[in-house]
Amino acid sequence: MRILIADDHDLLRDTLMLYIGNEPGIEAESAPDLATAERMIAAGHGYDLVLLDFTMPGMNGLDGLRSVMDLDGAHRVAIISGTASREVAEAALAAGAAGFLPKTLSAKSLINAIRFMAMGEQYAPLDFMRAEEEDESHPLAEILSQRELQVLEGLTQGKSNKEIARDLDIREPTVKLHVKTLYRKIGAANRTQAAMIAKEQGLF
Repeated sequence: MRILIADDHDLLRDTLMLYIGNEPGIEAESAPDLATAERMIAAGHGYDLVLLDFTMPGMNGLDGLRSVMDLDGAHRVAIISGTASREVAEAALAAGAAGFLPKTLSAKSLINAIRFMAMGEQYAPLDFMRAEEEDESHPLAEILSQRELQVLEGLTQGKSNKEIARDLDIREPTVKLHVKTLYRKIGAANRTQAAMIAKEQGLF
């Protein structure tokens, strides 16, 4: 089985390569962005499964998924992400993705998911899909939009507006607007306070 891992974060990509490459019967290669991944696939390397990071350069949401799925070759394509929502996961699966893999998956679960998808099945972890539903019923989640929730999660992770914009594939001024709006909605005066409110109330 041949796997292609496309992710722009060097550490994560190398870690995935280590986990997957040490598994018997699995050969792994990697790419740092979508364009490189597409060139490797077009060169006829014959991958059974391609893993695409949802927020890496060139993806443009699910457009990157569709682009790779349209390339010649008998390969299946899955999305991996540390920030995408359940709605994104559902949209990816509906578009024909082989699966959706949160970056919180354990190494063992990751390997099992890869083997499952390579056999032609579609994979998404039930705990992830259900956890988002629980979050949406949270009091804070009820007053914030889905995008504001994603921005707030970025704040709790200590990310800058620029990093949040990149993760969510939106413009930095848009992030600033969401930050200002969510401050007002949850009664926060700054980033630290917003993150503390979210954590104290168990939102993330």
